[in-house]
Amino acid sequence: MTDRQKQTETAAMPRHPVVEQIERAAATTGVVIAGIGAEQWKLPTPCAEWDVTALVNHLVGGIGRYVGQLTGTDPGKAPGDDWLGDDPVAAYRAAAAADLAAWRRPGALDRTLTVAIGELPGEFAATVHLTELAVHGADLAVATGQENLLDPELLAGLLAAIRELGVEPYRVPGVFGPEALVPEGAPVHLRLLAHLGRTVAV
Repeated sequence: MTDRQKQTETAAMPRHPVVEQIERAAATTGVVIAGIGAEQWKLPTPCAEWDVTALVNHLVGGIGRYVGQLTGTDPGKAPGDDWLGDDPVAAYRAAAAADLAAWRRPGALDRTLTVAIGELPGEFAATVHLTELAVHGADLAVATGQENLLDPELLAGLLAAIRELGVEPYRVPGVFGPEALVPEGAPVHLRLLAHLGRTVAV
């Protein structure tokens, strides 16, 4: 089978719902990153330890590590390295494209992946990755005044799933903080961020 035939066969395969959601979250976050103004890259974010540049770098680096595991390749950089170079928007776009291609590979969801909370089955790891993409996209939107670009339907579904799953075991430094309080009528992205430990203004 030629490479083109393999690509055609892969494209024709039905997509798993979580992979479709990853695609949707990656696209929304990409729009937010593309809209970051030149003067906004050093603004603080709801992730207290990261400004906008550091958070985008963290996000692109995390994507690179998923791609490396899914494709069996060395991402070539460590978590704290510069993953953005001179063009953060282009770096994110390239990483997101590679990410989607990796998750669409046959058997991707059958793999065991190592993430911040340990080794997880592929489908669970994909859900964690979806959460990272969507939540950090919301972090960046809040930081840069682009909340109107977010996908409320996707975020509402994610918040419901996270509440059903329960994140209490993962409320540890470096993962999720204690739940912050916001009114139930607050926009869904703020309720999601607060549920995962961000302090947000309503």
